[in-house]
Order: sequence, then structure tokens, then C-alpha cells
Amino acid sequence: MRCSWRELSSRCCRSPWHSSWPRDISSRAYPPPDSSRGRVSTKGFQQGSFRWLLGIEDTSVYPQPGSGMVVLDEFELTGHSLQWREDLLSVARLGATGLRYGVNWPRVHLAPGVFDWSVLDERLELAVNDLGLVVIADMVHYGTPTWLDGSFADPRYPDLVAEFCGAFAERYRGLVDHMTPLNEPLTTASFCGLRGVWPPALEGWRGWTTVTLAIVEGIRRSVAAVRTANPDVVIVHVEAASLYDTPHEHLSAEVGHLTAVGALPTDLLLGRVGVKHPMWSWLVENGASVAVLEGLLIAPPTVDLLGVNYYPDLTPRVLRAVGHDVHQHTSNQWTDGLRLVIERFTELYGLPMLITETSIEADELVRRKWLEESTAQVRELRREGHDVRGYTWWPLMDFVDWSYASGGRNVEEFVLDPSTTSGSASETYAERGSSVTPFLRRMGLVSLVEQVTGVLHREDTLAAAAFETEARG
Repeated sequence: MRCSWRELSSRCCRSPWHSSWPRDISSRAYPPPDSSRGRVSTKGFQQGSFRWLLGIEDTSVYPQPGSGMVVLDEFELTGHSLQWREDLLSVARLGATGLRYGVNWPRVHLAPGVFDWSVLDERLELAVNDLGLVVIADMVHYGTPTWLDGSFADPRYPDLVAEFCGAFAERYRGLVDHMTPLNEPLTTASFCGLRGVWPPALEGWRGWTTVTLAIVEGIRRSVAAVRTANPDVVIVHVEAASLYDTPHEHLSAEVGHLTAVGALPTDLLLGRVGVKHPMWSWLVENGASVAVLEGLLIAPPTVDLLGVNYYPDLTPRVLRAVGHDVHQHTSNQWTDGLRLVIERFTELYGLPMLITETSIEADELVRRKWLEESTAQVRELRREGHDVRGYTWWPLMDFVDWSYASGGRNVEEFVLDPSTTSGSASETYAERGSSVTPFLRRMGLVSLVEQVTGVLHREDTLAAAAFETEARG
């Protein structure tokens, strides 16, 4: 019999997703949640409505044995695996009525057809039935199960990710009816296909094309599986915004190319890349099969909501010539960049939108200022007719920089030090040691403070109070 979270709270709260979780768990049957209680309407984002959401950083990348990186599991690194109840309670305490939440595919899908839902059962019951949150399930956040040998480039990938998404949709139908099949195809393709940072560690534009086409096909099959299992599901397609500029005339073509690449995964998903598309020939030149591209034109999936991820200090990039190389520098465009992104997505796709990620890395005062001014900008955009139905501060709490899993090496496309002449890949974010504090990204409404025991204590920032004021206002 499945226990309620109140019954479970009297037990040890150590999560099976802790690092000591045995790796040889066999298939077990878990009864599904009682979805007759606290059913969340799939109309959680009706036209004219607006919802305040929070997200918990859930990057989950498990490398193959022998890889140059270690496991990157933000739920473990931030202590969420142990303090998940406190974190979920904080979401409701701060006035949010929605939650973007990762389901950790590498830890749940143990083998083809084998799942361990025990952790999600408990957490989703608390989030939905007891806290009344509308949960958008984040199905894939950059990583795949280690038994999927080729990761995103494995020919089995599209069917297996669809199997996972379909099984989730069937199990949690009526409890979680909003799903994102894969977070940020553009970022995933950059880290996994272009620059060889994460599995399958492909490189170059041919690698990018391989991963992107697999991701798009995986989303297509996932949406079909999900809609079969739960016809009421709302598909929230989440993509990273991209803004490029340059002071160098000879780099203007590169700006145009990167801008086009930024729209390409969503264009492919929505069946818009035909032979007359300006990127068709480029895709073919980089290994895309004409048959595959033509197949993506047939019966493209319906996306119900378009999630837009924008960070004022990270999203906008300036291309600069450094010797014979081109470096990407970040360029804070504040709310002007947010406006430009929303206007572009409206023009390109005309879909109802959510801001699914935004925040800024700065002290508490600047974080509060960004919250106040970005929400004011969103209100103005809505008054002008832009169909924005939600605002998500991501992340709820600080998180550990992704370089932690790569020995401290900078893993971003942009350089950390604008004065460098050697490129981003040669930079060090911080030196690995016994503490994660040097790697903490100060972007949350809740700060993480490392104790001598290694436990990360949670402390509200000034931005937390500002969010609550906005959400309850």
C-alpha cells in the first residue's frame, strides 16, 4: 500500500536518489498515486491567465565509465535529494502556484521497460496533492541513462525516451498533466554534439546535427507516446533564447548563422524545415539525411505552450575577433534583451508562452532588482498583446556550476575572462577541492550556505521576499 507523505515523514527521509542508492535495483511494481485526489486541470495556463512558478535546477548527466568527467547530478550536489521536502515547501511558501521539476531520467529508467518510480511518487504527491502546485515535468535535462551506450546518438534513443515519457504520462495522468519532453534542445546539442562536453561527446557541426536530429525525433515520438497515454496532457516545449551581436563587420555573417541555428531545433520540431528553408542545405552538408529531413515534415507534433529561457547576463553574446579566433563574450542586455526575445518568439511561432527560466547571478540587491524590473517588463509585454502566461524564477536555490564535473574546467561557449586570448576551453572556473562553495552559482531566491559538515543550509535572500510579493499581489 502506498503511504501518504505525512506517514512517510515520520520515517528516515534519506532519499533513494542519494549517492549510496544501490545500482542493482531490480524491477519493482509501485502502485500509482491516487490521482482522484487533487487533480490538476490541464488548463493550468488558460488564455488571459498568469501563473508564478519556481524551478529547481535538475541537470542530470551520468557519463560513461572512463569518461573525463564525473557525475553531474544537481539534486545530489545541492542537497535536494535529502532536503527535497523543505525545498518543495519553500516553493509554496514563496507564493508560487507552479513548479518546473526534473524527473531524473538516468535514475528512474533502470533498463528498457524497467522503472523505479518510488522517489517521484512521494515528491509529486506532496507537490500536487498537498501543496496544490501545477507541476511541469522536466523529462530530460541534458543526460541519458548510462546503459544507453551512445546517449543521444544511440539509434535506440528516440524509442527509449518515448518509452520513458509515455510510461510517466500513464502513471501520473491526472496528477501531472504538463510535460516538457526535453529541456533546451539548443543547449543539449551544444554540450553533447558541438563541443564534446557531455555524452555522446561529439564535436563540430556534424556532431551538432547528429544530436539535434536525434533530439527532435525523440521529442516527436515522446509527444506521440504521451498523448496516447494521456490525451489531456499539455506539452510545454522549452528552448534557450539566443541573442548575438558583434562590433566587427566581418563577423556579421557568423552572427546571422548562430541566430539561424538558435531557431533550428524548434523549426525542425514544428515541421518548418523544407527544401526552401535557408538552413536546409547547411544541414545536408553537415550530415543530415534528406530522407530524415523530409520525414520531419510529416505530421509534426502540436506544441501547446512555448517555454522561453532568458538570462540577462548570460543569454546575450557579443562575438569578438581575437587573433584568428572568435570569442563569445556575455553582454548584459537587462530587460531590453527580454523584450527582444519575447518579440522574436512571438513573430516566429505565434504560440502562447511561458518564461520558463530567468534569474541573474549577482548579489541579493541585484537579484531583487532583476525580479522587479523583469516582471514589470512582462506586464508591459502582456498589455501590448504578447501572450505570456507565466513567469518562472530558475533556480529556486543556488546551484553548482557545471564545470565541477569536468575538473573545474570552463565548459561554457563564452569566455569567463574577456581579457583572455586563449579561448573558453582553456579557462578554469575554480579548483576542485573538498568544498563545493567555490562552484556555487548565486542565482537563487534561496542561498546555499555550506556548513562544516558539508550540508548546504538554505537561507532566503531579499529576492525571495520580492518574489512572494509579486506572486501574492
